Amino acid sequence: MTETEIIRIGHSPDSDDAFMFYALAKGHIETAPYEIVHVIEDIETLNKRALDAELEVTAISVHAYAYVSNDYALMPCGASIGDQYGPLVVSKSPIDNLKGKRVAIPGEMTTAYLTMKLYQSDVETETYQFDQIIEAVQDGKVDAGLIIHEGQLTYAREGLHKIVDLGEWWYNETGLPLPLGANVIRRNLGSEKIRTITSLLKQSIQYSLDHRERGLEYAMTYARDMETDLADKFVGMYVNDYTLDYGESGRKAVQELLNRGHDAGVIAHNVEADFVTL
Repeated sequence: MTETEIIRIGHSPDSDDAFMFYALAKGHIETAPYEIVHVIEDIETLNKRALDAELEVTAISVHAYAYVSNDYALMPCGASIGDQYGPLVVSKSPIDNLKGKRVAIPGEMTTAYLTMKLYQSDVETETYQFDQIIEAVQDGKVDAGLIIHEGQLTYAREGLHKIVDLGEWWYNETGLPLPLGANVIRRNLGSEKIRTITSLLKQSIQYSLDHRERGLEYAMTYARDMETDLADKFVGMYVNDYTLDYGESGRKAVQELLNRGHDAGVIAHNVEADFVTL
């Protein structure tokens, strides 16, 4: 009898991650001899846990990969990539320039933070939970807020103004999509397990794309009061062809982001993006 091995997969409590992992969470894919345990944390917490290589598989920010690449390899599937859209910087009243402004951020290891620093290095930042940033801006605790997840679609109805869409800015700078989130797998699992578990994740993504209505229904449990149409739009933004595989432009974008982060002094060392080969 084959002994069951527990594989912990960390992901954030948002609708696009939930959509990706639907088939694994609900047992629609045979995973034996592995038992998949889902660990749900906000992305900055997962970034920090990855520093200690706690989880076998985890979602992280692409920025965070710079600090965990010795322990983890990038899975070729499961990425959240914005093609001419991405995190937004918003304010209570219109602002023309972020220079010298106080900005609420969802964490210094997030890709949103790295991209904002590439856009404007001269900002003062305060870290908030990602779902508290809009309120901090509304209450005047900060001049602006860097918003991720569903807030990218709901900020206007909260009375806030867009200063910049960082995914749009990045595309204008590079001609590339903006790679925001990645899934990584711990190198010490060995090549055979790495390939098998990566394949399971890819199957899960494909299953949800093939059974979109059911996958979306599950994702709605993580949609933080969004109506179905808005959740569907958000999932469509970040679970797409890039999520099944980065492709040439997605891989190039990851390396370009890491290189620019290093050139700007945000990332202290050179990092080579290393992808699992299926």
